[in-house]
Amino acid sequence: MLWAGWDAVARWWDGVELWLTQLGLAFQVALLMLVLLPTCWWAARSLDWIVGLIFDRLGHRYSGGPDKPK
Repeated sequence: MLWAGWDAVARWWDGVELWLTQLGLAFQVALLMLVLLPTCWWAARSLDWIVGLIFDRLGHRYSGGPDKPK
């Protein structure tokens, strides 16, 4: 059996979705910039940090480019 709160969350999300689709395009774009861009920036920074930790654990170091000696 699913958690009873899922129905409340689904109804809330339907309300948010309806509100968002009724906004004008300019407001939708502004909301996208205010919410999605910082979220993507945070996700990219986190992923870069995680990959850096993995590379440090494996002993991989950046070589500095193709024209620089190792």
